[in-house]
Amino acid sequence: MEYKNNITEFILLGLSQKKEIGILCFLLFLLCYIAILSGNLLIMISISCCQLINQPMYFFLNYLSLSDLCYTSTVTPKLIMDSLLMKKSISYTGCMTQLFPMHFFGGIEVFILTGIAYDRYVAICKPLHYTVIMSRQKCDAMIAASCAGGFLHSFGQFLLAVFLPYCGPNEIDHYFCDVYPLLKLACTDTRKIGFLVIANFGLMGTVIFVVLLISYAVILSTVRSYSIENCRKALSTCSSHITVVVLFFAPLLFIYIRPAATLPEDKVFALFYTIIAPMLNPLIYTLRNMEMKNAIKKVWGSILRSKGNRLRDFPAFHHPTS
Repeated sequence: MEYKNNITEFILLGLSQKKEIGILCFLLFLLCYIAILSGNLLIMISISCCQLINQPMYFFLNYLSLSDLCYTSTVTPKLIMDSLLMKKSISYTGCMTQLFPMHFFGGIEVFILTGIAYDRYVAICKPLHYTVIMSRQKCDAMIAASCAGGFLHSFGQFLLAVFLPYCGPNEIDHYFCDVYPLLKLACTDTRKIGFLVIANFGLMGTVIFVVLLISYAVILSTVRSYSIENCRKALSTCSSHITVVVLFFAPLLFIYIRPAATLPEDKVFALFYTIIAPMLNPLIYTLRNMEMKNAIKKVWGSILRSKGNRLRDFPAFHHPTS
């Protein structure tokens, strides 16, 4: 039996239907989004202006901040606006349009995190070959491969969702369009498609997560032979990255590694990788990284000094002589 797609819009149930909670969510997520924008832009500008971008780790960190900005911007602005609305709707086209870039930038972020882990592995385990292995050409190729991997992943998720027939109901128990909530609305047997979703992201994410954990286990084993100062420096850098990896991967795997189903907890876990992780990443990478702290002080100190000099040169600041 053929099913015809007669859905033109979806209703997003969001995080809550209560007006008071909606206003609270609006204020909270607006502040979070401002923090995401300012924090990641601060990282990108500081890295670019202080020539840290010539170092592979900061080269990847710059692109991680960019992917964080793009990733959260596919979801958070609509979440903020919808918080004040009683009826939270999104058109069928808008839903599919949101689905593709969200998984595209999310996929890029997964591969960039893998690139950062590889960079730390080479720097700590093969320091004499570091400049040769992590050349600028290889870093550019890894970013290009991350974009290609993100596109393939996103295109696969998009195809799985766009060809499904939706006959009704049209209520999505989430605050954005994602594959699993859409599978629940499809008026056809989606068990095989659910397994494809698991293979596309759940299995891929699990393999990458395990590889990351193994790489950091090797790194931790290697640094035991270092001096106390070098060991502390290596652990400081790696601990920041491990925190980011766990914060991003743990909720993702909780949602995508199980058979196709939606749980009430999914919305809460989704907040971690769509808002909380992009907001905390700049803090995690700067609080324990002296080079980033110095870069931020240098860049923004020079900006403040230049503004102060311009104000002193402004005619209003000169007293007329008698």
